[in-house]
Amino acid sequence: MISKLRIFLEMIKFEHTLFALPFAFVGAILGAVTMEKRLPDWSECGWILLAMVGARTAAMGLNRVIDKAIDKRNPRTAMRAIPAGLLKSKDVLIFIVVSLVLLFWAASQLNSLSVKLLPLAVFFLVFYSYTKRFTWTCHIVLGLTIGLAPLGGWVAVTGSVTWTSIILYLTVALWTAGFDIIYACQDVEFDRKEGLHSIPARFGISRALGIARALHALTAAGFALLLVLTDLSWWYFAGTIVAAALLFYEHRLVKPNDLSKLNAAFFTMNGVLSAVIFVFTFIDLVVVRTW
Repeated sequence: MISKLRIFLEMIKFEHTLFALPFAFVGAILGAVTMEKRLPDWSECGWILLAMVGARTAAMGLNRVIDKAIDKRNPRTAMRAIPAGLLKSKDVLIFIVVSLVLLFWAASQLNSLSVKLLPLAVFFLVFYSYTKRFTWTCHIVLGLTIGLAPLGGWVAVTGSVTWTSIILYLTVALWTAGFDIIYACQDVEFDRKEGLHSIPARFGISRALGIARALHALTAAGFALLLVLTDLSWWYFAGTIVAAALLFYEHRLVKPNDLSKLNAAFFTMNGVLSAVIFVFTFIDLVVVRTW
């Protein structure tokens, strides 16, 4: 079982939980300070962490099970654990059930609204993996799924949903959709051959990268708008400038005729961006105000 767990964690790229986790804590800190003039306590942070681990692990596990036949036919993904025979679907389903139990348990320790919104979150976790079978807006659906991280963090500490939390949710959704479009560019030919849907397969790589740039421009605008809607100050503003620069650099790495740096743009830049927004939000709302 330990060996299977190790293979499972490698299959779902567990370390990439760091993509969305910082935004969950941004939502928690921003919500607590904006709505309740306090900081999240340690127990809230712990339950948010467990909920995020459960949600992301379940989502990726479900994706691998649902897409196992597609992954087997795609040369890029044929060596993933399930198509390569390293794990059986029933083994992965055990880990998925455990992850969902962890998610429900963590949410139940927070507040009633967190529990009430869980069915919606689980729906998105399952639904996303099917969308590329029938719509090229699958990237938007993924964005709306990952965007639940900051919204969930906000709800976890405030027990409410506000327009500010919706702006944060949509901003992260746009960011996710943009980088998922970039990532999908490497599978254009395979997607077209298999009848799968994506923005690159529908519009071509050049236009897809243009759409991703537009979504990331809106992402930068969304981060800036939060400065107006909340008590955030110039420390956070400095973070948005750095984030905008990272988005600009990400798009400089990927060109329609050269996708060789796509992994650097997808994995490295996006991991750094989420950490940057969290760090500067933390400095602004926690460190500076504590001083």
